[in-house]
Amino acid sequence: MILTRIQVKTRCLALVTGIAGIVAISLSLLCSLSALAQVPTLADGPVLIGPVLDGKMTQGSLIRGKTEAGVKIWLNGKAIDVSENGDFVFGFGRDAPLSHELKWQYPAHSENANSAASAKDKQSIATFSKELTLSKREYDIDRIEGVEQKYVSPPEAVLARIRQDNREIAKARRNQSQLKDFLSDFILPAEGRISGVYGSQRVFNGEPRRPHFGLDVANKVGTPVIAPAGGIITLTHPDMYYSGGTIIMDHGFGVSSTFIHLSKLDVEVGQRVEQGDKIGEIGATGRVTGPHLDWRINWYSERLDPALLLADFDVDANAKTNTGTKSAASKK
Repeated sequence: MILTRIQVKTRCLALVTGIAGIVAISLSLLCSLSALAQVPTLADGPVLIGPVLDGKMTQGSLIRGKTEAGVKIWLNGKAIDVSENGDFVFGFGRDAPLSHELKWQYPAHSENANSAASAKDKQSIATFSKELTLSKREYDIDRIEGVEQKYVSPPEAVLARIRQDNREIAKARRNQSQLKDFLSDFILPAEGRISGVYGSQRVFNGEPRRPHFGLDVANKVGTPVIAPAGGIITLTHPDMYYSGGTIIMDHGFGVSSTFIHLSKLDVEVGQRVEQGDKIGEIGATGRVTGPHLDWRINWYSERLDPALLLADFDVDANAKTNTGTKSAASKK
C-alpha cells in the first residue's frame, strides 16, 4: 500500500501524540508514587497520621496529645511518657524558645516491614518529626512600693526553712503517675476578681523580682477553693515561708496544680479528689499583703499558665487590665 504524503504526516503525528501520552501517564504515575512514599505508613499498609495536639502554641502553654497506642514521642530529644491508649502531655515555660522539634516513632510490629532491612533501617523508616513554632508573649510589669524589706529579701534566719520548703515542693512536682485527669477541661478553682496573671513581673520598692507564675484570684478569707480537675493530693503544708498554706495536687503524667496562701486545708496527702471538690479556703498566709488564691500549673519543673487551660478566659485582656495581687515575690 502506498501512502500519500498527507497520510504519512497524519500517522506520524498520531504516533508522536500516543508516545507523549504514554510518557505523561508514566510521569503522573511516578509523581503519585513519589507522593505516596512521603506519607508516613506502616509496612502492612494503612496510612499513619501524626500525633494530634491540643493547646495554644505559645509560651507558657500546656499541650495535650493523642496518638496510636505503642507510639514513642520525643520533644527536643527528650522522651515523653505516653499512656497505653496513646495520651501524652508536655509544656513550654514562660520564656521558652520559639522553635521545638516533636519526633514520633511507630511500633515496628509488622512482619512485612521490609524483611531485608536492618533493625536500624526499620527504625529510620518508622520515625517522623515536625517543627513546633510558638508565639512570643509580652508580660506586664507591676510596681509595688512600700513593701517591708523582710518580704523583699528574707532574713538569714529563715533560709534553711525556705530551702526545706523548696525541697518538699520539688519532690511533690516530680511525682510520676499514670493519672489522666490532665485530660479534663479545667475550671477556675475559686470565685473572685482576677488580680494577678501569669508571667507578670513584680518590682518591689524599685527592685525587680522573679516573674509571677500563677493566676491570682482575690476574695475574702474563707472563700472556698475547689479542685480545678481531679487528682491525688501530694503535698499539704499549713505554713510555708513564702506560700503559707499550700496544697499540691497531681493530675498525672507530670501535670500538677499548686494552691497557695490558703487559710484552711481540707485535704491530706494521698487523698483522691474530683473536680469541684472543696480542698481549702482562700487566705492571706505566707508573704502577702492581701487575701487571694495563687493557682499554679506545672509540667514537672516547667511553670505553665493556668489561664490557658480555662475555656473562654481571655488571657491577653486580663494581662492588660489586671495590675497583679499585692504579693511578695514567691519562690515557689
